[in-house]
Amino acid sequence: MEILRAENLGKIYGKGEAKVEALKKVSFSLERGEFTVVTGESGSGKSTLLNCLGALDAPTSGKVYVDGQDLFAMREEERTIFRRRHIGFIFQAFQLVPELDVEQNIVFPLLLDYRKPDTEALEEILEVLGLKDRRRHLPGQLSGGQQQRVAIGRALITKPKMVLADEPTGNLDSKNSQDVMELLMRASRHYQQTILMITHNMNLAASADRVLRVADGILTDLGGKADEKLS
Repeated sequence: MEILRAENLGKIYGKGEAKVEALKKVSFSLERGEFTVVTGESGSGKSTLLNCLGALDAPTSGKVYVDGQDLFAMREEERTIFRRRHIGFIFQAFQLVPELDVEQNIVFPLLLDYRKPDTEALEEILEVLGLKDRRRHLPGQLSGGQQQRVAIGRALITKPKMVLADEPTGNLDSKNSQDVMELLMRASRHYQQTILMITHNMNLAASADRVLRVADGILTDLGGKADEKLS
């Protein structure tokens, strides 16, 4: 089942001599439960792509469909509600609310949408992420790896159509990076969750179902065996 489809996505910043084509006719799709990694150098267009796919930024041209819905044919308010309910985000900087404990941070997106948290689903997420004994801790009482687990839980609690992760291991050491990758893989399998993750780490990318590379705004599908196709 197709969850995401991008058609000829283009993004241009600036004009004249300052014009930069951040994305150039990017087209691809993702199936339900697919764990895909996007690699590329800094400034290649990776984050721009993620922002357009998640409707955090509007493309200059092209279309984005999530579960068959054309994101940029929606009114802004409608798109904001759709994004909150159907797209989960995981950022490098965690972006947790410091005054809220682990459980409150995880259910925060539901409360913003005036929805009652599903107690059973919350308990399952806390169990899967190994956070049951930290549920009443504030972010400042957690390690970086634990904070990123909370951010993963927050992205999963709404049962989104897809999760977009922008360098989620960027602030973590190698062990925590591997742990976070394994948790995302587990979430992908356990919840049949579609995940698109940006990373510079090709060792992490090798575990993904599929690897995409962005260079100078152009996307190339490397399939599932990045090392073979990069050699």
